[in-house]
Formats: sequence, structure tokens, C-alpha cells
Amino acid sequence: MTTLDKPAGVATDPGRAAGADRAVRRDLGVVNALSHGFLLFWGALTVLPLLWMFLSSFKSNAEILADPWGLPGALRFDNWARAWTTAHIGRYFLNSAIVVTGSVALTMLMGATAAYVFARYEFRGRQLAYYLFVGGLMFPVFLALVPLFFVVRNAGLFGTWTGLVLVYAAYSLPFTVFFLTAFFRTLPTSVAEAALVDGCGHFRLFFRVMLPMARPGMISVAIFNFLSHWNQFLLPQVLLQGDDSKWMLAQGLAALSVSQGYAGDYAQLFAGLTIAVLPVLLVYVAFQRQVQTGLTAGQLK
Repeated sequence: MTTLDKPAGVATDPGRAAGADRAVRRDLGVVNALSHGFLLFWGALTVLPLLWMFLSSFKSNAEILADPWGLPGALRFDNWARAWTTAHIGRYFLNSAIVVTGSVALTMLMGATAAYVFARYEFRGRQLAYYLFVGGLMFPVFLALVPLFFVVRNAGLFGTWTGLVLVYAAYSLPFTVFFLTAFFRTLPTSVAEAALVDGCGHFRLFFRVMLPMARPGMISVAIFNFLSHWNQFLLPQVLLQGDDSKWMLAQGLAALSVSQGYAGDYAQLFAGLTIAVLPVLLVYVAFQRQVQTGLTAGQLK
């Protein structure tokens, strides 16, 4: 048995190969250190203000002014009680919960239906209709505030929760349709064909077969829509003027920040901010696994 000669010009020095490997590992180590350092810095920028706000909600006004960075001397839950009752944060919280629940439910129903049709059915003008939906992603909310104000007022929905729910749903549809269309395209066609062969109609096929299969994507989009609607300030400020008993939480917090800036009850203000932030944090912590699963499962092939 003979040994094949190695081609000319090929390096056979083990020391040189080991040196190259060490250089590559060193470069990768530097990149990993920089990326982890940036993530730690970004995490600190995000977490520390929230932690400071949460701790300040338990302080007295004297502690906030004298030692703003220190720990509270005691857990003063009366700050939260004053914010909930005296500042009417409880009423604004309930108003936001009602409107956001209705708007998210309407957005998901309409968005999932439209996305399923775009993903599964062929008809004339399908691409044009899809691009018209997705084109809404290019327009910021503030560009349409003036015409939107007159449309809602002429429809008799100005200053009502119904008008706000419809506007929330309309502005959330482009992203919902765009995301769910890509997700429905990844679902197996054989399941739908088998259901049709077994006598399942198109209506039952969507609600009984395809919609449960799209649950990860639905949960992900619903959470994004919830966060967007809950934190919305500009639309309620324009479309829900007048009666403050119908205000959303963002409007109530804005009014509270102005009033407490003159009154000096900063503890109540921090308590109100904490109450507003808690639902967002709890929803994300509770459903972060579903969000990651939905984003991974719905990626384009």
C-alpha cells in the first residue's frame, strides 16, 4: 500500500495551524465580550429606570427629594391607594382594559381572517389587496390625525370607546395581516385538504382546524397588539376629549404628572406610573415563551 504524496504548496506545519486556531478563538472571544457587554449595558438602561420608579413608589415625598437614589425607609402602600382612588388611576385602568380587550379581539378576528384568505386562496386582485393592507405600515399615526379626527366626528363616534376601538383595530391590521399571512403559509396544506375531503366547509376549516394550528402566531401578534394599544397616547388624546371619566390610562397619567408637578405629591405619581407599567411587564413575562415560539415558527421558509 502506497502513501499519496501531498500536493505542493499545502502547509503541513502543526504549529502554524495551531496558531491560526488560537487567533480565530481570540477574535471570537473579543466579539463575544463586546456583544455581551453591549447587552448588559442595554439591559441596565432598561431595567434601572423601572427599578428606580418601582422603589420610588414606596417612598415618601421627603425621601424622594432628599435621597432620590436611596432605598425606601418603609413600604408605603398608601401611595398606591391614593393613586388608585384619589388620582382615579383605577378608573382609567378599567377603561383601558375594556377598550384594549375589545380592540385586540377585533384586530385578531379581522386580521386572522384576512391573512388566511391571502395565504390560502387564489383570486383576482389578491396581491393588490395584500399590498394595500401592508402599505399601511408605511404611514405613521400622526400623519392621519387631522382626517381621522373629522372621519370619527362625522361618524358620530367622537369621544366614544367604540370609535377608539375601531381606530385601534384599523391601525393594527397592517402588521397583523402581514405577520399572520406569512404564518398561515407555513402551515401544512395536507391537513386542510384532508379536512375538505372529509366534508369540512371553508368556514369550519378556518375556525376548527387552521386557527388552532396558528395558535403560536396568534398569541405573538396578540401580545404585540396589546402592548401597542395599552401604551397608546396620541390617539386617545385626539379622539377621546372632554369627559375625563372615559379617559384611557395614558391620558390619566399625563394629567396626573401635570397636576402633581405643582402639588408636589411625587410618591403618588410614581405609584400611578408603576400601576400602569405592571400589566405590560406581567403579560410579557407570562407569555415570553409563546412569543419566541410564535416568532420562530412563523418565520418565512
